[in-house]
Amino acid sequence: MKALKPSMKEKKRYLLLESKLKGKSIRENVEKAILDFIGVSGMSKCGLSWIKDRKNVLCVNRKMVDSIRASLCVWPERIDVIRVSGTLKGLERNK
Repeated sequence: MKALKPSMKEKKRYLLLESKLKGKSIRENVEKAILDFIGVSGMSKCGLSWIKDRKNVLCVNRKMVDSIRASLCVWPERIDVIRVSGTLKGLERNK
């Protein structure tokens, strides 16, 4: 199978999240918030994945960043998006 051209690859954005939840997992709350706001179809379009090396870094499709941010805003428990970047190295800058 041939490799995809760079223009055909899915473009990702990385979101650095912060939450002051005690005793609850931020991952569970983020997934519930997204599922509740944009549904199963929207969740599949966003290509949601967590970066294992870092604690609260979420990887999503570039086109769905606004929907993800909106779903985190309407969730009753506060989850803040600190920074959005196209690279993991970009999240480290200007903390």
